[in-house]
Amino acid sequence: MTLPPAPRHPGRLVFLGTPDPSVVVLRRLVDAGHDVALVVSQPDRRRGRGGRTSPSPVKQAALDLGLPVTDAVDDVLSAGADLGVVVAFGRLVKPHVLAALPMVNLHFSLLPRWRGAAPVERAILAGDRRTGVDLMVVEEGLDTGGIYDRVEVAIDPDETAAELRSRLAALAADLLVDNLAAGLGEPRPQQGEPTYAHKIDAAELEIDWHVSPEAVHRVVRVGGAWTTHRGKRLKVWRTALAAPRHDGVEVTAGGGPIWLVEVQPEGRRRMAASAWANGVDGDVTAGLGT
Repeated sequence: MTLPPAPRHPGRLVFLGTPDPSVVVLRRLVDAGHDVALVVSQPDRRRGRGGRTSPSPVKQAALDLGLPVTDAVDDVLSAGADLGVVVAFGRLVKPHVLAALPMVNLHFSLLPRWRGAAPVERAILAGDRRTGVDLMVVEEGLDTGGIYDRVEVAIDPDETAAELRSRLAALAADLLVDNLAAGLGEPRPQQGEPTYAHKIDAAELEIDWHVSPEAVHRVVRVGGAWTTHRGKRLKVWRTALAAPRHDGVEVTAGGGPIWLVEVQPEGRRRMAASAWANGVDGDVTAGLGT
């Protein structure tokens, strides 16, 4: 399929996105004075307790900004836009839409490494030292399009996926606005061996206390890590590889020390690991993973 070329200086835009990081980019576009003709986001879903439906973060932001919003991708065809901007939309854009409207995507990795749904999490799990944001062409393949521009950053060894994603969102917003102001150039092909960032499975977030402290720390940094303690589930929200300044609980992983900093016992709120340990009879480490 031949894609229409992106205009160097697009006028009207449509925006496709769903989670909080996408909101950062949408608001930056509006603040920069760009004409956003339409916002497309995922349908309202049940979020949180109570079973009530609520809009996605992007839909709520669009409503707050007074922008028209829809969950039907085909609506972009009648929006009168020159360019589509995709940021963590969560759905593939169908070929007939791409054939009618050029689109760019802000992808949170250094392509072709970590194409797919979970590039931030996979970069952390793999122990990558660097990542970034690519401004790229949207085409039929999964994150296979050419790259207009990129920004590259170091990954802090203690940075969580949520923290890194937030930092990348701000960089992505600036990258997009700067390129729209300067004029989109010619995209260059991706170079290198592709790797794929498949969605994180819950089983991958179970802590294996036989692996190294560094490997455990990476799983915790992704978010949602869990283990068991004396038959009950224990979520582990934050760990440290060196003794923290404030309270921490030293445990053992793979024969080396790691400190629990914040945990959440089953049926209870998140708390300092020291507060949790104070209520545990006996050796905390002996009960982990059992």
